[in-house]
Amino acid sequence: MSITLTEEEENKAIAKEYKNLLRISYQWLTAEDKKMIRLAFDTAVDAHNGQRRKSGEAYIFHPISVAKIVAKEIGLDATSIAAALLHDVVEDTSVTLDDIERLFGATVARIVDGLTKIAGLKKETDISMQAENFRKMLLTLNDDVRVIIIKIADRYHNMLTMESMPEHKQVKIASETLYIYAPLAHRIGLYNIKTELEDLSLKYTEPEVFDSIEEKISESKDDQNKYIRNFSTILRKSLNKEHIDYKITGRSKSVFSIHRKMKIKGISFEEVYDKFAIRIIYKSEIDQEKFLAWKIYSIVTDHFTPNPVRLRDWITSPKSTGYEALHITVMGPKNRWVEVQIRSERMHEIAEKGYAAHFKYKHGDQKEKGIDAWLNKLHEALENQTSDAVDFVEEFKLNLYSKEIFVFTPNGDLKSLPKNATPLDFAFSIHTEIGLHTRGAKVNGKLVPLNTTLKSGDSVEIITSESVKPTQNWLNYATTARARARIKSILKEETRRIAEEGKAILRRKLKSQKITLKNDVIDKMVKHFKLNTSLDLFYQVGSGSIDNQAIKEFASSYNNAILNFLKNRIRRKSTQKEQHSVEAPKYDDLVFGPNRDQLPYTFAPCCNPIPGDDVFGFTSINEGIKVHKKNCPNAIALQSNYAYRILSAEWIDSSITEFDTTIELHGIDHMGIVNEITMVISRHSNVRLNKISFEAQGGTFNGKITIGVNSNTALQKLIDEIKSMKGLNKVFRI
Repeated sequence: MSITLTEEEENKAIAKEYKNLLRISYQWLTAEDKKMIRLAFDTAVDAHNGQRRKSGEAYIFHPISVAKIVAKEIGLDATSIAAALLHDVVEDTSVTLDDIERLFGATVARIVDGLTKIAGLKKETDISMQAENFRKMLLTLNDDVRVIIIKIADRYHNMLTMESMPEHKQVKIASETLYIYAPLAHRIGLYNIKTELEDLSLKYTEPEVFDSIEEKISESKDDQNKYIRNFSTILRKSLNKEHIDYKITGRSKSVFSIHRKMKIKGISFEEVYDKFAIRIIYKSEIDQEKFLAWKIYSIVTDHFTPNPVRLRDWITSPKSTGYEALHITVMGPKNRWVEVQIRSERMHEIAEKGYAAHFKYKHGDQKEKGIDAWLNKLHEALENQTSDAVDFVEEFKLNLYSKEIFVFTPNGDLKSLPKNATPLDFAFSIHTEIGLHTRGAKVNGKLVPLNTTLKSGDSVEIITSESVKPTQNWLNYATTARARARIKSILKEETRRIAEEGKAILRRKLKSQKITLKNDVIDKMVKHFKLNTSLDLFYQVGSGSIDNQAIKEFASSYNNAILNFLKNRIRRKSTQKEQHSVEAPKYDDLVFGPNRDQLPYTFAPCCNPIPGDDVFGFTSINEGIKVHKKNCPNAIALQSNYAYRILSAEWIDSSITEFDTTIELHGIDHMGIVNEITMVISRHSNVRLNKISFEAQGGTFNGKITIGVNSNTALQKLIDEIKSMKGLNKVFRI
């Protein structure tokens, strides 16, 4: 919209946009709906009068555009359209929430209130703060799911109109969109908007990459259209003969999807073979949809040879996001593999508009049950609300883009799970209590390990026992967000419980030795038993690893040393102070950030944290990382003013904590290569070899090595050393 419009021209343009909004949803709006939308429009126009966007256009064009997205792209109801028109009035104008409730009722007010709460979240560049915002945003689902959907529409329009913003703000908003809003749109089934958000984010975060791929797509557009026409011509005669009402279209892969494939596979644009798919969309009554889909499948495969391993039947078993379609990959003209998507018009609308369209085809109780079932799936992600916010987001996103498999319960019910899921994931998908008490599993009648990878069609039976409890190893067996979140939560609770018991036991045992349990005694015991944190000490006492005899031995050495300690107290204090300033930082008790990196640090003198305290890292300008307690008096000021310097921190016991990871290797094959690699691994005392497999072919080899390591630093050192070996072409962590 030009900023040179006169007031009269601008008013006409606003009225025209309003009419366009009504035209989109005219057929299904009742007289009451139109009245409510008109009132919402008038209220928004009055409230935003005089306000302008960065581009110079009247602000009211933004809420109208958001309402149009809500109506056209998502297909939501009149209540949602009214809420979209009003979504910024409480935040940005003198209109109050009470005013909204008085004029439009409790439902619209509740949605606008939820949108205002989201708008009030701090706009942070730091990933941990963004993650916390994401979690708070999801909590608004408890108010009304339409809050999230309208917020996604709001973000989509903002992404479409960012040209007038400074570059640093464009990058910040685009990064946040890619991190939070695109995955959320995917989970809600808004595939079109999710794709647009990803492409727009790439456009601002990596403009050169975006422009390059978009230009290549444009150059190949004519060839693509010609290919689709040839493909369609071959099929039309057979489809017409069966009197099927259909249309054939092409769908280009998005710029972001092509870029992601190029990065993951390390290939060029020209090597991406599935840059487009062909869709056959047919008209059908609901009860005939499946029959017609397979009829069209039969016609397509009569003309083109199918790839049997690339058949995806999401009609019989829809995706967890509600997506339905039949996907086949066939060898098309010019010997090119082509994906063909077969959908009814109803399925196509669901694929384009997500759950709003899905529930349009249900009525009454059925509709409410469907919405409730979907909300329950999203609420599962909120079960572990006490976990670190970054972990929470990563767990939420863990299975979003995974391909799905379908397995059977012993009763013959079908369960959808992400690809690479295990029996333990299956157990938690049935019920949390079944997962927590899993003793074993049978797949197709045979007893299997809990880390067995399930395949579509498997029949899975879980064996439970009340005496079984999760162990640390279970995190190596589980892949789904739900299972991992519950296991982590229980392990943390169990560790804390045992540690609390251990602390009480230790206090009693030391009291009998005439020693009071206080901070300096705890520090000495931690050093005496070669531990890293007070939590480790209490846990080992509680679990019996440190027994009565060991405590007596410590008490004896402590009492013998107490006199010398008092005599040399002043000298020792000054010596300790000097040592503290020159002592090399520890690398084995704190890890920082989402990758759990071990970095040098010092404790902040303002709060003097000790092992076991809830802490965070702050990157200072001259003194490296300073570790503060989360309840430090300075914490709020640091997090508010310097959020980008905040690092999440976690205490670990490197003597017992170990993580499994897999390294993939490619290189030139020669005699003794496996022995040479294992010799390198054996030289690293903090690395344990779990599994190794190598395959040689045509003078080259591919290998996979699964190892146990206690830190990212140790892993990187090992990878660097293997990379330096002769004949190695690629070495990377999977």
